[in-house]
Amino acid sequence: MKQYKFILSGGGTGGHIYPAIAIANELKSRFPDAEFLFVGAEDKMEMQKVPQAGYAIKGLWIVGLQRKLTLQNLLFPVKLFDSLQKSRKIIKQFKPDVVIGTGGFASGPLLQMANTLGIPTLIQEQNSFPGITNKLLSKKAHTICVAYENLERFFPKGKMILTGNPVRQDLIAIESKRAEAIAYFNLDANKKTLLVLGGSLGARRVNQLIEKELKNIQDQNVQIIWQCGKLYFEEYKKYNSENVQVVAFIEKMDFVYAAADVIISRAGASSVSELCIVGKPVIFIPSPNVAEDHQTKNAKAIVDKKGALLIKESELESEFILVFEALLKDPEKQKQLSENIKELALPEATKQIADEIVKLIRNK
Repeated sequence: MKQYKFILSGGGTGGHIYPAIAIANELKSRFPDAEFLFVGAEDKMEMQKVPQAGYAIKGLWIVGLQRKLTLQNLLFPVKLFDSLQKSRKIIKQFKPDVVIGTGGFASGPLLQMANTLGIPTLIQEQNSFPGITNKLLSKKAHTICVAYENLERFFPKGKMILTGNPVRQDLIAIESKRAEAIAYFNLDANKKTLLVLGGSLGARRVNQLIEKELKNIQDQNVQIIWQCGKLYFEEYKKYNSENVQVVAFIEKMDFVYAAADVIISRAGASSVSELCIVGKPVIFIPSPNVAEDHQTKNAKAIVDKKGALLIKESELESEFILVFEALLKDPEKQKQLSENIKELALPEATKQIADEIVKLIRNK
């Protein structure tokens, strides 16, 4: 049997990196002898996270375009040319069977060059509103795996397949891990646990909210696991106490989800997909500072089907504690939200995407 070779690229945030790792893990389980190479952006978090997951990675000298005139923007053409040339060299040396992109600017030059060299490409779009990189790449990509319906206005309809987003397979059936998870985080089994997720880098407005409402939350007999993000950890670690665990990053996401009773989260696409599979009551606080406000669109897709609650950043001061306390005191509402969000899960996404990659290999 031929030894397959795969290049995967996506990065800048966990939302692009973890789907790529999930896809690689699924392919590795099918083809244990396959070779894998990741390509990311130099100085971005993928350069640490991918080797931690056991894969080799090469970095490109590439950045995204800023919305205002900066030195980085002036250097963009130079960096893009350099990254295209380096991508060409990587592809020529590695000779992949398929190149897979999960978004983020690092995947742009690599997939563009793969298309030019006639290598089959697949892109995976996590959001309800695609990023500019995937929109540009979609014209020449062979297959586009999407997580939301009605993306025909962005992508060629004939190439699109609705798969959902790849998620960590250890998140499926977390109920059996609850007792172990409570022990792992040294939690009190008689108290409710609030999990606060701000994304891999953190969310300033969510952190400010938790800081302000910390006493009110604890007064409800609630303990907190507060993932504040690496950018904010030094600022908020002082709140560590018996009932509050402040962390920059969470490695064992299956355990933290298993231990949680209520979750406050941003609405990045990967987070939303994970939360559907986890099936816990969620309050979404979408970031308004992302392209086309796509986090609000991601959250609304769940809220419209009565699977979660949503509070806009602009309404946090007046709404948050009322919404949180009402949810905490209403077990029936918690149960309803859990059941409804779980119905929206697409737990086979990773396997379906791998199936599409295998089709590209077989059709070469």
